[in-house]
Amino acid sequence: MQKRVERINALEATIEELGDDELQAKTQEFRERLAKGEDINGPILEEAFAVVREAAWRVLEMRHYDVQIMGGLILHDGRLAEMATGEGKTLVSTLPCYLNSLLDGKSSYVITVNDYLARRDMEKMGQVHRFLGLKVGLIQSDMDEDQRKKEYASDVVYVTNSELGFDYLRDHLALSPAQTVLPGGAGEFDGFCVVDEADSVLIDEARTPLIISKQVDAPANKYATANTLAGALQKDVHYTVDEKNKNCILTEQGYQDSENALGIPSLFAIQADGAALAPYVTNAVKAKELFTKDIEYTILSDEDGNKWCRYY
Repeated sequence: MQKRVERINALEATIEELGDDELQAKTQEFRERLAKGEDINGPILEEAFAVVREAAWRVLEMRHYDVQIMGGLILHDGRLAEMATGEGKTLVSTLPCYLNSLLDGKSSYVITVNDYLARRDMEKMGQVHRFLGLKVGLIQSDMDEDQRKKEYASDVVYVTNSELGFDYLRDHLALSPAQTVLPGGAGEFDGFCVVDEADSVLIDEARTPLIISKQVDAPANKYATANTLAGALQKDVHYTVDEKNKNCILTEQGYQDSENALGIPSLFAIQADGAALAPYVTNAVKAKELFTKDIEYTILSDEDGNKWCRYY
């Protein structure tokens, strides 16, 4: 690694002689070389790092120290780099992010822990990437779907871990590719990521799962149908009861007789409302066998006659 740092330093004499237009033209040159099959871990890595170092000096008057170059090499290699406060972690990220954004169809992501840091880093370090001809994007919590899709299409994207995680989940719930926001659509998310405050993002915050939920209208007719059917099914004939795990499982005859009674080819067939009857029937059988009114649940009603169930 030290030798690579020395080679990057040696390239500086050549790079600093380039005019702004020539320095900016390096981005297209690198992309063409990579498109022709040149290894991103070969000489192009050292040249790209040298270009970013010079661009940072011209735009921000900040020059990467050797220790920051080493940090960039470590991050590009997919490893963790521990740097003390004041060693310029934010500047380090410009090196591997620039290099990896040069790959065709790929983006680089700088993942931070909150919207403020994402915007701050984008506004400052994004100047380096924009100077070199890259498009820089920013994802914030108040953005709508169209804004997110536009920002994710950038070469370098600044985003928080929670926003990226939720967008990934929402893409997997989308009904069509047009409703996805991440490049490539759900299941094809690919790119290079630099995680700031990795201990917080990958350990502390990772302990809290990301959950997406929404309220939907309860299909009262399905509940009523399933309840009537469950009353007609017989234990150990149409279903078995697992008292220990609080579960009921329909037998083969249970599925067949239920489908015949309902006049449908399969309990798992999707109905007009987009849902199958199988989970309703199973839950109705569980309610019949495993839950006792006023012990596991209570039926409540209000002054208007509306009723709801409270579980204990």
